[in-house]
Amino acid sequence: MTQLHTDKEPTPVWDIFIRLFHWSLAASILFAWWSGEQGGNWMQWHMYAGYSVLGLVTFRILWGVVGSHYARFSEFVRSPAHTLKYGQQLAKGEAPRHTGHNPLGGWMVLLLLALSAAQAGTGLFANDEIFTEGPLVHLVGYDLSVEITRWHKLIFDGLLIAIGLHLLGVFVHQVFKGEKLVQAMLHGRKPGSTQAGHYPFAPLSRGIVLALLAGTAVWSLLNLL
Repeated sequence: MTQLHTDKEPTPVWDIFIRLFHWSLAASILFAWWSGEQGGNWMQWHMYAGYSVLGLVTFRILWGVVGSHYARFSEFVRSPAHTLKYGQQLAKGEAPRHTGHNPLGGWMVLLLLALSAAQAGTGLFANDEIFTEGPLVHLVGYDLSVEITRWHKLIFDGLLIAIGLHLLGVFVHQVFKGEKLVQAMLHGRKPGSTQAGHYPFAPLSRGIVLALLAGTAVWSLLNLL
């Protein structure tokens, strides 16, 4: 049973797993970019960062199905029509405040997950035509591996654009709408509203099991194929 909060009472929204996922994914992508730019011996660490991205995305997909209320896709993914209406309201300064992700933010979550998965996934089959190869390059021919490497670079450009849009959205809500989104992703609480229900977080044990499952899935992919 949910309990409604007042406007001044903080609402627990982002559980510890969502917060760890968010900052770990950001750190992994940043480190993957930096190590890839360095090249040489750093390419091994570049690949480790890619594996981390795969594991994190796998966990987030699982958590989006059976995790805490506000982490679930069913809570924040809205229809295109609903999202378009929200965008129009936002442009007019009339958009309602959402306790979890707003409709645009929900679609951005899906886009970032898809691009992160595609970026890390193509890296498994990529090669730099010098001395570094992805762990699954043996499953595809050389010519296809070179083509996948090109996709790997193009997808990263798209990922950078999506990250930029995400940061712009956070900036707009943080500065102009007064929603402390960055702080909420640190301590997990957001200002409540009369429409905000208080949903208990999913059990800690469930998150640990899913994190182990995601890690095992990536390890199996890398070592059993």
